[in-house]
Amino acid sequence: MAEPKTKYDRQLRIWGEQGQAALEKSSICLLNCGPTGSETLKNLVLGGVGSVTVVDGSKLELGDLGNNFMVDESSVGQSKAKTVCAFLQELNDAVKAKFIEEYPEALIESNPSFFSQFTLVVATQLVEDSMVKLDKICRDANIMLIFARSYGLTGFVRISVKEHAVIESKPDHFLDDLRLNNPWPELRRFAETIDLDVADPVVHKHTPYVIILIKMAEEWAKSHGGTLPSTREDKKEFKDLIKARMIASDEDNYKEAMEASFKVFAPRGISPSLQQIINDTSSEVNSNSSEFWVMVAALKEFIANEGGGEVPLEGSIPDMTSSTELYVNLQKIYQAKAETDFLVMEQRVKKILNRIGRDPDSISKANIKSFCKNARKVKVCRYRLIEDEFNSPVQPELQKYLTDEDYSVAVGFYILLRAADRYASNYNSFPGQFDGEMDEDISRLKTIAVALLGDLGCNGSTLTEDLINEMCRYGAAELHAVAAFVGGIASQEVIKLITRQFVPMCGTFIFNGIDHKSQLLSL
Repeated sequence: MAEPKTKYDRQLRIWGEQGQAALEKSSICLLNCGPTGSETLKNLVLGGVGSVTVVDGSKLELGDLGNNFMVDESSVGQSKAKTVCAFLQELNDAVKAKFIEEYPEALIESNPSFFSQFTLVVATQLVEDSMVKLDKICRDANIMLIFARSYGLTGFVRISVKEHAVIESKPDHFLDDLRLNNPWPELRRFAETIDLDVADPVVHKHTPYVIILIKMAEEWAKSHGGTLPSTREDKKEFKDLIKARMIASDEDNYKEAMEASFKVFAPRGISPSLQQIINDTSSEVNSNSSEFWVMVAALKEFIANEGGGEVPLEGSIPDMTSSTELYVNLQKIYQAKAETDFLVMEQRVKKILNRIGRDPDSISKANIKSFCKNARKVKVCRYRLIEDEFNSPVQPELQKYLTDEDYSVAVGFYILLRAADRYASNYNSFPGQFDGEMDEDISRLKTIAVALLGDLGCNGSTLTEDLINEMCRYGAAELHAVAAFVGGIASQEVIKLITRQFVPMCGTFIFNGIDHKSQLLSL
């Protein structure tokens, strides 16, 4: 009898039980619950986060009814945080929800320690000055932070954490870990027991392609000075040699071998990106090092010793045409090697923990096993402080975006969002917010934008009049359609950060509603 489906059954297929458990333990703080914040939190509440705290000091106005479906006419004049919180609680009563009637800007100034109780803070619709202050607070407290903002037909999402390590990055395309060009002794011995020239046609057409490729690669190496196919001509010749071994046109296993022959040509050893991680100074661990870096330190030792230049084997094989007996035996060989590698890694992790004065059992077997299985795919993301980006963006990148037609609107919005905040600081309102002052607002915004570009070292760079006019036309409005999109992106990134699965975006995500494009700026 099948087990009953859980409330979160569909998403369990994506990020698994470990990911869902991390979500259910998480505590999220939302700053400002306008449409952008509400849409972000709605997705997270439905996803099953542990608790949410909504911080907003404003009262609901009639204008809020047109862009936030979580409020209705009966709530006008009441606390916006309380109303949105009640709606969110109805969506999923398993999530603990509470609200604080206070303006986020005041909380950032008066009570910075407030934020240290959360797993992650989602800050929406904050102006530049408050973003910079909150970023420093969250960095010091080691709290994950995501900024999200919608403004007319544009918006942005920006992650800010010191460092984020991802073990289960789940890339779309990644080679199976089969070691076809570097088989370990047990796999080589198993391959040697199988004769590709067997006369029995049934046996011949049910030899797994893994074995065919291992044996063909060894044959090639013997006749080519120990090297594998490298040129286009070599690779074509190698595939032709496989084809020549076919004794019937319906041998799917040989067709699979030809299609998978590129796996033989893959370079041995570890990728440059993994090499960069194991060479990182953080792999020189101490008593304060994270679990991730302790496991990286163990991995570094494994690669240099037992691994012979390779990471622990993943231990799984893809489906392929094969007799049941051969497939099961092959599967057992891969699983046994993966288990052996895991046990070696486990001992190395324990020794390192002991060496740095930590409990040798403080990293669970499940975490070490997951790390071993995903060792080829681990990623480390680091993010600049918002203040550093704002004061000294990467000059070559900024200049490239300003002159690249594909990016000019996105970077124009990026600059104008910052210019609008400076405008608000100077004039106590956003450009275009009040009727009858449009021409003057456009002129002022243009002056501020030009000055900002100068401050960023882009003297002589300009933004189009049309884009400046468009920014003023928005009048800082939050449109529900844009807020829902920006909130969707923000909540997606929250889930990546909390579950530590999939690689979060690195850079500032800009939504360009004029051209219906979304782009990532690395500044």
